Amino acid sequence: MLAFLWCALLLSWAFVHCDSNCSLSNITLTLEKEECGICVNVNTTWCSGYCFTKDPVFKNPLVSHIQHTCIFKEIVYETIKIPGCPSATDSFYTYPVAVSCHCGTCHTETTDCTVGGLGPSYCSLKQETE
Repeated sequence: MLAFLWCALLLSWAFVHCDSNCSLSNITLTLEKEECGICVNVNTTWCSGYCFTKDPVFKNPLVSHIQHTCIFKEIVYETIKIPGCPSATDSFYTYPVAVSCHCGTCHTETTDCTVGGLGPSYCSLKQETE
């Protein structure tokens, strides 16, 4: 009985420990406005890390299997003015800033859930030099 309790305690610690690796991370986003012809780098926070997950060998088609990923729990938006835009162009750009993170289901309505993307530093225009 003591061995069972020890195993249960160890497994519950491992679950909490594995699940808690999802946290805020500092990143640099490259913001691009085609009308302005320039890209600007901004520092912001986003969620990164690992979430506890499992992939069963035998999948039951009657049971839903959801993989959790490290996503934002709460975000705010910040706005900057892109320099050098023509006067008739809206020179403001609004981007998301993560405030808190958790392990959950990726919401495709608000988040790019793909494995491979262009990345946060991709720019198809000339890069602003500081």
